[in-house]
Amino acid sequence: MKTKLLLIGLAIAFSINISAQIPDEYYTATKYLSGENLKTALHNIIKNHIEFPYTSSSTDVWDILKETDRDTLNTDNVILFYSGWSVNAEQEYNSAKGWSREHVWAKSHGDFGTKKGAGTDVHHLKPCDISVNSARSNKDFDFGGSIYIDGDGVTECKSDHDSWEPRDAVKGDVARMLFYMAVRYDDSELDLELADRVENYDLNEYGKGFHGKLSTLLEWHKTDPVDSFEINRNNIIYTYQQNRNPFIDHPEYANKIWSNATGIPLNEKGEIKIYPNPANSYVTIEIPNHEKTMGSLYSINGDKIFEFEVYNKMRLQIDNIKPGKYLIKMVAKDKVYKSSIIITE
Repeated sequence: MKTKLLLIGLAIAFSINISAQIPDEYYTATKYLSGENLKTALHNIIKNHIEFPYTSSSTDVWDILKETDRDTLNTDNVILFYSGWSVNAEQEYNSAKGWSREHVWAKSHGDFGTKKGAGTDVHHLKPCDISVNSARSNKDFDFGGSIYIDGDGVTECKSDHDSWEPRDAVKGDVARMLFYMAVRYDDSELDLELADRVENYDLNEYGKGFHGKLSTLLEWHKTDPVDSFEINRNNIIYTYQQNRNPFIDHPEYANKIWSNATGIPLNEKGEIKIYPNPANSYVTIEIPNHEKTMGSLYSINGDKIFEFEVYNKMRLQIDNIKPGKYLIKMVAKDKVYKSSIIITE
């Protein structure tokens, strides 16, 4: 039977001196760095981790989660992430009557599935009630919505059509897991990026995924600081994967990287202008700072329709394009601009 985790248990559990757990000189390469330079340095530190299978007769994700998320008041149980309920650890899935494994960075935001790598990286995997996991689906994280009441009880989470707000006790945990993912998977094989918006699924393309909402995540990171449960979890994962979540060890890194809280620049934040939208014959594109920018128009399925070049301002003809929703991607220096447009008849 599910029972509520007593908060006092978290306060007294895992009294570990974090400095003793971080290897000497682990973060030496980050000294004096900030912004993209710090992000790159951290990526190089944590990128070569040991990967475990999602399901296997040998050590797999199930086994590691039973250790990382053990209930300190009942060691036979694990704590379910969004609800805080304590359930028997051995009831993994159990014909949909047990618990499941939640990908906090939704696996559809990057299309990495459950294969080794991002799909099995325990730094963003958590035990979760099966129906609560389904309710969260692949929504971005943000404030708002109505309290989600599961068949097993009230969860303290809120949900609306485009976002999920976890309970207060794990808001910072969510933020630090997404920070980790955006740094660990930041290369040509898989590039995960944080954006300051919701409904990021529309921006995804093969080998690239977006998640938000960055400004909200930074706020949660501040209001729900690292606790002993997270510290212990980070240490345990390190014994398996041989890499750490830097934002648990050094919370200050988040603001050093994302101090402007904008993530991937998007047109609604003012970096570019695309109008009118919807449109039926042309859209006007304005680029800040007169930057020469290469652009592409994609179908919603990710098929490239054509390329174009913008310098300051241009009118892009679309009168020969079939009506529907499309994506515009533009690259200027080290920035990537993305926006959706609607082409009407």
